Amino acid sequence: MSDGPGVETLFAYGTLQVPEVQLDTFGRLIDGETDALPGYRLEWADIDDERVASLSGLDAHPILRRTGHDGDRVFGRVLSLTPEELDAADEYEVSLYRRISVVLASGTTAWVYVAA
Repeated sequence: MSDGPGVETLFAYGTLQVPEVQLDTFGRLIDGETDALPGYRLEWADIDDERVASLSGLDAHPILRRTGHDGDRVFGRVLSLTPEELDAADEYEVSLYRRISVVLASGTTAWVYVAA
């Protein structure tokens, strides 16, 4: 979600935190703030896209599934992106994912990629 003019907030819990993935996807490193997403759990999905698997070094990536239980939490980082960088993240994420808006444990509203 927007965090001021020209800034999009993205909750990253997996490979979008990896420096090589960030450099390739955004052209820069983004540290971000630690946060958590309640009501979801982390699972793993096989990645068939060779470019994405090669970039991350993993043939399975983490993926979020909603549980609805606030005791379930996924930890990650809140990244501040330009709209163009958010578009680049959309391109990086394979069809197993879709981007939705969520409210994080901190109260921050952010985009996140969950199971499609």
